[in-house]
Formats: sequence, structure tokens, C-alpha cells
Amino acid sequence: MPQAIMWLFAVLIVLAMGGIAMLAAGRGEPMKPAYDDRPDARVPADRPLTADDLRRVRFSLAFRGYRMSEVDALLARLAHEQERRADPE
Repeated sequence: MPQAIMWLFAVLIVLAMGGIAMLAAGRGEPMKPAYDDRPDARVPADRPLTADDLRRVRFSLAFRGYRMSEVDALLARLAHEQERRADPE
């Protein structure tokens, strides 16, 4: 008899977990498609950056902060432009 009760509780626990999973997943409805809500961090590539370009730039947030590759690319470009301005040859 105790083994039958153990199996009954095991089945009840599995059914409860399944019900909770269905509720968490949206009651059987498929998930809505994800949309890209990240701001564009693009700046003009065909001309030197202006102060307004830098004020408008926004980097998208990643799990633990900004996307490092976006920040690194912009900083490398700024450094290159500063070098060109300092040495106009």
C-alpha cells in the first residue's frame, strides 16, 4: 500500500508541474514572434562624425551592459579620425 501512495503522489506532482508549465507558456498558445527593439548604433560612414552624431548614438544593451563590439568599433573610428585631424598629410 505505501508504494501505491508513493506512485500516486509522483503522478500528481508530474501533472501539477505540467499544468504550471502550460500556464507559464501561455496556456497552449504559441509564443509571439520576437521583435528587435534595440536602438540603432549606426553613425554615418560616408563623412566624418559630428558632435551631433555622437550625441545621437545609442548602444544596445546586452545581458551585462553594452555590446562591446559596437563600442569598440566606434571608439576605433573616433581614434582614427582624431589621428587624421591631428596629422592632415
